[in-house]
This record gives sequence, C-alpha cells and structure tokens, in this order.
Amino acid sequence: MVSLISSTPRPDPMLPRPFRVARAIRETADVVTLELEAQSSPPLAFLPGQFTMLYVFGVGEVPISISGDPHKPERLVHTIRRVGPVTEALCQLRKGDVLGVRGPFGSAWPMEQARGGDLVVVAGGIGLPPLRPAIYHLLRHRRNYGRVYLLYGARTPADLLFPKELQRWQHTLSHAPGASPVRVTVDRAEGRWDGAVGLVTELIPHLQLDPAHTTALMVGPEVMMRFTIAELRKRGVPEENLYLSMERNMKCAVGFCGHCQLGPHFVCKDGPVFAFPQVRDWIVRKEV
Repeated sequence: MVSLISSTPRPDPMLPRPFRVARAIRETADVVTLELEAQSSPPLAFLPGQFTMLYVFGVGEVPISISGDPHKPERLVHTIRRVGPVTEALCQLRKGDVLGVRGPFGSAWPMEQARGGDLVVVAGGIGLPPLRPAIYHLLRHRRNYGRVYLLYGARTPADLLFPKELQRWQHTLSHAPGASPVRVTVDRAEGRWDGAVGLVTELIPHLQLDPAHTTALMVGPEVMMRFTIAELRKRGVPEENLYLSMERNMKCAVGFCGHCQLGPHFVCKDGPVFAFPQVRDWIVRKEV
C-alpha cells in the first residue's frame, strides 16, 4: 500500500516560487505593503504569525512576516520597512513585477488556546503587521473571545500604520458599548495629534482584564517586549500565556545555517512565535 502522504510531492523549501505584485501600497515614508498573487502555483496558505522569505532576483532575500488575512490566501500580503539593500529593492517593486517566495515558515499565534478568555495584542512600530493576521482571525471569530485590546505604539503620528483599519477595529473589536479596544500612543506628538503620548506599556494598567484567563501577543523591539511582559506579570497574567514573536536575524528559514540560533532554539524553525517561558533566559541576551 502506497502512502498518500509520502507520494504527494511537496514544494522544495529552498526553491522560491514566482509571485507577481498585484498592488503596492505606500504606508509611510519608509514602509510599503505588497499584495502578491501566485503565478503557476496554488495560493499559499498560512497561519497567523508565520513568515516567508522574499527573494528579489539579483539582489537577495529577507524574512518578512505575513500581514494579510489568513482566510484570503489568494492575496499574500507583506508590509516591509526599508532598512537595507533587499528591503530597499522590495519597496521599489511595482504592480506586475515578479519576485520569489519561499514558505510559509515558523510557528503561529495561539489563537485556539486563547479561545474563551481575554486577549491583549501589543505592537510597537513595525510590529503591527505580524499581528495583523491574528486581528483578522479575531474579527472573523469575535464571539469566541472575551475582551480584546490592541495596544499600539509608534514613534510619531506619521509612522502609524493602517490608520483606517485602526478606526474600524475600534468598533468591530469592541466587547461592550462605549468600550475602547484600540489604544494608540506615540513617542512624540506632531501636527494635530491629540492622542496619548508615551510608552505603549503605560496603557496596560488601564485595561479591564481577567488576568488568570488572559493571553497576550506582542511584537516590537525586544526592550519593549521585556517591559510589556513585566507589566502584564504585575497584572497577574500567567507567564505561560505571554507570547512574543522574535525578529532575530534569519537566513535560510529551515534551521540549517544556525544564523538565528537563540540558546537551544532556532527562531526560523521553533519560532518566530514563542511562549515567554521558552525564551525567558535568552531574550535579555544581545544578538550575536
């Protein structure tokens, strides 16, 4: 008897698949969202929190978290900040351009484990895009969760991503009339900004939570995540309910090169999403 699993061909994880840019959206001065469509292959299904390796022919490749709706895999979406040669090339792509995609790779946000309880989503800067698929999942399955909060911090109002969606989420994520599930703060107010100014961690003490039944998802600078964890632990949220996505340097995405090793873990294979106890002893160490 032949096993269907063993006889079914699987995509080579080291071979980029061609995707065409269907839409390029300028989010901020240095951030672009690319909506991609598969060419000669089926849509790429993924879970919230996973990433792909994006390859610009003749330039190189980088790991980028998926920022689109997991229920709409026909449009593979990535939100990219320009920080180096490859991301610079990605941000210059236009509709019709072709690039290579490997993946998806990595672990996912614990959306099923969080069912029935409160949920806090904490994003710093470019940390919002990796959490966006989880928010889309929450919107589609809102009745399965208790109170939901999105805490989002950026450098300035001009750096805020997805402002129209933030306004919509304020209503669609609400758990009660008058509730304010989306709370945004900036490091430095500019222009007509009349919202909160300060660290995103300063928003945590004002949340109404059932700490023992709360799950937190967070992405941002590691120092921000460390202080966020400390504040949530003060509120009584169990450390095993705290999840973070690490952005350590990944190269191969299959645990071969060892570039992203974090203690006993390889971020590309064992992460990027980790429960805090898994990385408690390693998150305070600088990347080598």
